[in-house]
Amino acid sequence: MLLFVIYDRERQRVPIKVWLEHEGQLEAECLQQALNLSNLPFVHRWVALMPDAHSGYGMPIGGVVALEDVIIPNAVGVDIGCGVAYVETNISKDELSREEYEQLVNRIMRRIPTGFSHHKTKQKSQVLDEAVKSGFRQKDNELVKEIDAGYYQIGTLGGGNHFIELQEDEEGMLCVMVHSGSRNFGYKVAGYYNRLAKDLNKSWKSPVPPEYDLAYLPVDSKQGREYIEWMNLALDFARENRHVMMEVVKEELTDSVKHITFKNDVNAHHNYAAFEEHYGKMVWVHRKGAICVRKGMPGIIPGAMGSYSYIVEGLGNPESFYSCSHGAGRQLSRRQAKREYPVDYVLEDLKDQNVILGKVRKKDVAEEFRLAYKDIDFVISQELDLVKPLKKLRTIAVIKG
Repeated sequence: MLLFVIYDRERQRVPIKVWLEHEGQLEAECLQQALNLSNLPFVHRWVALMPDAHSGYGMPIGGVVALEDVIIPNAVGVDIGCGVAYVETNISKDELSREEYEQLVNRIMRRIPTGFSHHKTKQKSQVLDEAVKSGFRQKDNELVKEIDAGYYQIGTLGGGNHFIELQEDEEGMLCVMVHSGSRNFGYKVAGYYNRLAKDLNKSWKSPVPPEYDLAYLPVDSKQGREYIEWMNLALDFARENRHVMMEVVKEELTDSVKHITFKNDVNAHHNYAAFEEHYGKMVWVHRKGAICVRKGMPGIIPGAMGSYSYIVEGLGNPESFYSCSHGAGRQLSRRQAKREYPVDYVLEDLKDQNVILGKVRKKDVAEEFRLAYKDIDFVISQELDLVKPLKKLRTIAVIKG
């Protein structure tokens, strides 16, 4: 087991357990954010950092924390419900030529808006329809209008590290992976309740210093109950968003290969909070850039653009609150990556790896360059007490925002 513990009783209320080899593998800001978490008055047992951990807003991405009786919007993240969907097929990747893959990528991009683009016409959403039926439009806050806006966002990819990939497994079989979240709908929910929590914490004279950027809401308060309700709606919206895009990819693949079939669908969040039992107590587990991998559960751990990804099986390790990494994890900021790697260099690297890129705006492509992220093989090697690798997947084609 590769794990070290940071615990200075004079500086911390609880320990920090890190799935890496030594403290030098953590960036300074990430470590400081973990120390802040370890001093929260309501933290349960310890803070867990996965091997892909790096700094985020308030809480590290790749961090897991269990809290008693409170929820922290910034510890869930601004893209509530961000996660990955995955499916396997019955066909070899060689059943399509490179030209056919390029055509397939173009057809998918014509149907799925990327970047900041949304659909121009209202789309179907069972999740939003149910929300309307259950009375969300009658709620008294500024988020109500976001429900109508959400009908134009469902089935859209977004930008940043979101992607649609066509992949091959180690036997050469074709697989599909979709990484996206709750789009602007979830972003608005996160921002509204983080601002509200900050205002309330200031009026309460909260014991959590404002510089931590970890304003909280008691779960038994009106505001806490509201946030949980809206967060769960955003989680459902994010899952449906990935499902809708995956269905588009399946339809386009079926047009290309009539005898194709699909199996082993997985669709899981890696930015969320859930009420779970850990070490004899019911707590709110915040996974920000981490997935739940209870014993036997499938997990998806994607690598960087044009790299490799893994399908894993959970080993059910309670020390990580049944969690593992959600991806490779950044080692360069977006700005650093663009400064160090010219666009042509990144495009040539993808070409050398025989990876097809579908992307409208290429000037920011270096932000997602594989060398801006940790090596996915290294990340997996650090958490073999958390997961068992089942499949290693290579990128054939990738669609980015």
